[in-house]
Amino acid sequence: MARLLSVNVGHPHEIAWHGKSVYTSVWKAPVQGRRLVGRLNVDGDAQGDLHGHGGELRAVFVYQMDSYHYWERELKRSDFTFGQFGENFTVEDLADSEVSIGDRYRIGDALFEVTQPRVTCYRVGIRMDEPRMAALLVSHHRPGFYFRVLEEGEVGPGDEIVKVAEGPERLTVAAVDALLYLPGPAKEELERALRIPALSPGWKSSFEARIRQMTQPGSPTGNAGLASPEQMVTAAPGFRPLKVARMDRESSSVVSLVLEPADGRPLTVPLPGQFVVLRLHPKTDAPPVLRSYSLSDLPDAGRYRISVKEEPHGIASTYLNTQLRAGDVLDVSAPRGAFILQRGSCLWCC
Repeated sequence: MARLLSVNVGHPHEIAWHGKSVYTSVWKAPVQGRRLVGRLNVDGDAQGDLHGHGGELRAVFVYQMDSYHYWERELKRSDFTFGQFGENFTVEDLADSEVSIGDRYRIGDALFEVTQPRVTCYRVGIRMDEPRMAALLVSHHRPGFYFRVLEEGEVGPGDEIVKVAEGPERLTVAAVDALLYLPGPAKEELERALRIPALSPGWKSSFEARIRQMTQPGSPTGNAGLASPEQMVTAAPGFRPLKVARMDRESSSVVSLVLEPADGRPLTVPLPGQFVVLRLHPKTDAPPVLRSYSLSDLPDAGRYRISVKEEPHGIASTYLNTQLRAGDVLDVSAPRGAFILQRGSCLWCC
C-alpha cells in the first residue's frame, strides 16, 4: 500500500559552498502534524529558483523510500534524513518506473496529478555532498516527479495514497525522463508523450523540437519553451566536432574557450544573442551531458567563443574548467535560440 511517510518544507536561503554563496531551498525538513497543500506549494514551503522549480505544474516534489534505500547502497551511506533529496513528500511505493505522467492520486483531503519528472540541477549535488548526483539521478532512472494540485486540502504523515485515475499512454516517469536526457529517443515514444494532456508545456516543447530535428532537417530548433515554433531561428540539427584552439583563463572560476572546426569547413555564423549546445562526456561510464552556453565574441565563420563559470559541483562546468585541454575535440551544435537582437533594435532602455 502506497503511503505518505513525511511532509518536508523549507525556505530559500544563502548557502556557503566552497567559498561561494548559493541561493537555494533544497534543504527541506520534516514537519509534524497535518499541512495544507495549496495550488503552488505546501504551507511553509517555498522555492529558490522559480525558473526550474515551483509554479502550479511543479507545486509538490515527490521522492520514494525505495530510492532512498537504493542510493544508500549505491553511495554506501547511512546518513540520509527525510527531505534529503529536496522533496516535499517522501513516500512509500510510487516508483518512477511504475508511476505514469497523468496518474491521479488522493492523499488526505487533496487530489494530485503527475505532471513531469524532476529536472535535476547542481543544487541537489550540494545537498547530497555528491557532485555527480544530478547526473546519477538521470542515468539510474530515479529522478522523482512533480505533482500539481487539482484539489487543495490537508495531508499528513501516515496518509494512504490512493490512485484514482491512470494517465493516458501509460508512459512512466522514468521513461519520459529518458526521452529528454538520454540519446536516441524513438519518435513514436515522443509522440506518445505529446498525447498526454497533463505533461507540462516545457517538456512538450522540448519533445516537439526533437521530433522536428528528426523529421525536418534544417527545421527550427531554437530554445524549446522560449518561443513558439514560428518564432524560432533555424539551426542545423546535430553536432559537429570542434577543436579547442585556445583556452583563456579570465579569473579563478571562469575560462573562455575558442572553438574551431576540426574539419576546416566554415561554421554557421551566429546571430546576436544566440548560444551553442555542447555534448560532453565527463565520465566514460555515464550518459553524455548537454549544456548550453552563450557565444561571447563577434560573429565569425571561423570560430566560436564561449565563457564558462565553474559552479560548485557542476559536472559540465567543472569538466570544462579543470579537465579540458587545448587540442581536445568537443561535439558542438550550430547556433540556436530565438531570443536575438533584431536588426534596427535599440540597445538602450529609458
